[in-house]
Amino acid sequence: MKIVIAPDSYKGSLSALEASKAIERGIRKALPDARTELVPVADGGEGTMDSLVAATNGRKVEVTVKGPLLEDVQAAYGILGDQETCVIEMASASGLCLVDPDKLNPLVTTTYGTGELIQKALNDGCRKFILAVGGSATNDAGVGMLQALGMRVFDEDGKPLGFGGAELSRISEINTEDLDSRIADSEFMIASDVQNPLVGPNGASSVFGPQKGATPAMVELLDKALSSWADLVEIKTGIHLHDKAGAGAAGGMGGAFQAFFPAETKRGIDIVLEHTKMGERLSDADCVFTGEGQIDYQTASGKTPMGVAQEAKKHGIPVFVLAGSIGTGIEVLYQHGVTSVHSLVSAPMPLKEAMERGAELLEGSAEQVMRTFLGAIKNRGNELFSKRA
Repeated sequence: MKIVIAPDSYKGSLSALEASKAIERGIRKALPDARTELVPVADGGEGTMDSLVAATNGRKVEVTVKGPLLEDVQAAYGILGDQETCVIEMASASGLCLVDPDKLNPLVTTTYGTGELIQKALNDGCRKFILAVGGSATNDAGVGMLQALGMRVFDEDGKPLGFGGAELSRISEINTEDLDSRIADSEFMIASDVQNPLVGPNGASSVFGPQKGATPAMVELLDKALSSWADLVEIKTGIHLHDKAGAGAAGGMGGAFQAFFPAETKRGIDIVLEHTKMGERLSDADCVFTGEGQIDYQTASGKTPMGVAQEAKKHGIPVFVLAGSIGTGIEVLYQHGVTSVHSLVSAPMPLKEAMERGAELLEGSAEQVMRTFLGAIKNRGNELFSKRA
């Protein structure tokens, strides 16, 4: 029996690979001779690079770049097995995870380091890029990234400007003469599920600014700054970013890609499923295990379990979702290929304990689900569930 194991990470507890191995251990307790295939996945956020590098036998390149507050940080980009495609998680250079909570300030944080990662990968010969843009600490419309790649911005007196969201309101001239010419000869796939526009009540500042440290007053200032930037971009390129879907992703970085890069945007999970060849892996499988820390109505918007289930549904394969916690609205998942959802926690316990025991709990849950599945197969003569024994 072939079983595909394709979970996301259980944030704060287990990486996707660690989760895969825990599930495999549980399955083998119930079925020692199971033929398992581990495919750690991600939905375009944290872990996307590791997932794609592992799935394609690629490699990681570690580099030093500027972090959100212009401090030196250790980041990395991935080179996939084709030796052409580069995967960058902007969070590794410009992410919330790099800033102490008491220092979060989207008025000053910058995406400069993400631009440095792109430039270093260009120097490495890469011309195909996958950019995972989740988890940013920034609200600078991607201008810092563009500055690292050669764009220059000036105030009304012709003086070059610094970095951060607050600087956008002072820009009066955009100069792209020195923007890295290799960008035009490259392909950029943006992994993002965010459809928010750049400005307004549903824009980058209003929706995502508070989680990056913005007060209500800062949100208002940042929204005006983004609007001012968008006005200049429209004059420069003819592209109206203000209400363009997806322009608000990653603090407005989505708009930078739309205006200055040959870029296309796809759901993160779709990109990962394509590059991990999930369809091929599932074509001869009997069932698939997936999961992540929280399963609720938001899972249906493109999270890992949903993407895996949709792919598995094409092949008529049962999908078992193992969740750290289960919220409301999971019923919609059953319409898209999920067979059942199972909680890792079998008894009341503090969250901290559950996270510390994540591997143990995941292993136990996988074992019980597998035993139930095997019992169903046995009782129904292997007709309804098993495609291949």
